[in-house]
Amino acid sequence: MIQRKVILWSVIVAIGGFIFGFDTVVISGGEQAIQKYWQLGSLAHGLTTSIAIVGTIFGALFGSIPADKIGRKKSLLIIACLFLFSALGTAVVTNWYLFMVLRFIGGLGVGASSVIAPIYISEISPAAARGRLVILFQTNIVVGIVIAYLSNRVIVHTLGPAHTDAWRYMLGVMAVPSLIFLILLPLVPESPRWLLLRGRADEATPIFKIMNPGGYEQEMVVINKTNKDDAAEQRSNVLFSGRYKFPVWLAILIAFFNQTSGINAILYYAPRIFQMTGLSTLSSLDQSLGIGIVNLVFTLLAISVIDKIGRRKMMFIGSVGLILALGLVAYSFFTKSFSGFYVTGYLCAFIGFFAFSQGAVIWVFISEIFPTQVRAKGQTLGSFTHWFMAAAITFIFPYFTEKLGGGPTFLFFTIMMVFQLLFVWKMMPETKGKSLEDIEHTLIGH
Repeated sequence: MIQRKVILWSVIVAIGGFIFGFDTVVISGGEQAIQKYWQLGSLAHGLTTSIAIVGTIFGALFGSIPADKIGRKKSLLIIACLFLFSALGTAVVTNWYLFMVLRFIGGLGVGASSVIAPIYISEISPAAARGRLVILFQTNIVVGIVIAYLSNRVIVHTLGPAHTDAWRYMLGVMAVPSLIFLILLPLVPESPRWLLLRGRADEATPIFKIMNPGGYEQEMVVINKTNKDDAAEQRSNVLFSGRYKFPVWLAILIAFFNQTSGINAILYYAPRIFQMTGLSTLSSLDQSLGIGIVNLVFTLLAISVIDKIGRRKMMFIGSVGLILALGLVAYSFFTKSFSGFYVTGYLCAFIGFFAFSQGAVIWVFISEIFPTQVRAKGQTLGSFTHWFMAAAITFIFPYFTEKLGGGPTFLFFTIMMVFQLLFVWKMMPETKGKSLEDIEHTLIGH
């Protein structure tokens, strides 16, 4: 049985995932109005849309530094402040350069939260329920996406499609969950595994006692022994020492394939994609909301099975589905078969398979495969790869769809998912039901 306090801590930290998801797609409802407001060309527009992801890259790249130095909890408090400042600022700014800076700052928070929140939840979770608890972060990302689409739809419906400042309200709404996150974080304790690594066993013990009342002493003995064994190894705190080569490649590849599926480009530009098929602004926003709901439903399905059927099998099922769905979208664009709602159906299938596999697994898997000494650095590597690819694809997506059309663009995503299937089949290990220390012994050994 999972202790209620552990669930509460996980839910609070996972609010960072909600803001992550909200911030990721909220701009999709206003990106065309923002382009008109500052009269941006296609490349400047692509940069404006993707600047938050550029910030996310830096947040992911440097997020492990405060996580290791000052702890997981204090780092999350800083992230909450960044979210709040960015949301309030972008709602009122009139200068394009300042807008870019504020979106960049919000991106820093998103990137850092994608590193620190999954680490924190994995470090307080019992092995049998770790998948379900870490996936709360991904679930909240998806809920944030749905609420962002719904919020955009309500704002456009209330103010009218022609209202020039609707995008300000869309971006400003994010201040509400940011403030809630900031208020609730003081209720969360520091990660006990981080405290043990820092030699602060007196502070860690009562937290372990809450997490595992019947076996906390034995758990602490195992963790301390693993930490000592790791410390005895030369360069044990250096991620690229060769010792961690296998988990390093696993983190890079799962994050690379996550974004070469096209997921972020599709979420960012969903209304534009639907308009390419001939839908009106309001209809495209409605269908974007539908995509968000499908994402949520399949993420909830993933929660119910991730600790039963395992990470690897979910990735295998998802890879096959993604190849089929993206192939059908590419075919529709090549043949211009836009009658009815076929493209919407194919994209919903794509989102469903993605949510069930990559969307559910990535943050759980990366948070599991590295030892405590380098877990923050390993999560940073995976997050950085994820967001670097997200920024690149989001930046070039409007250019390629304009110059090449939807067919070749979605064909590229399809081919990438074939390579992902090979990765899952040949390389990816199963981590279901194992303690973090057992996974370390399996992947690295001593």
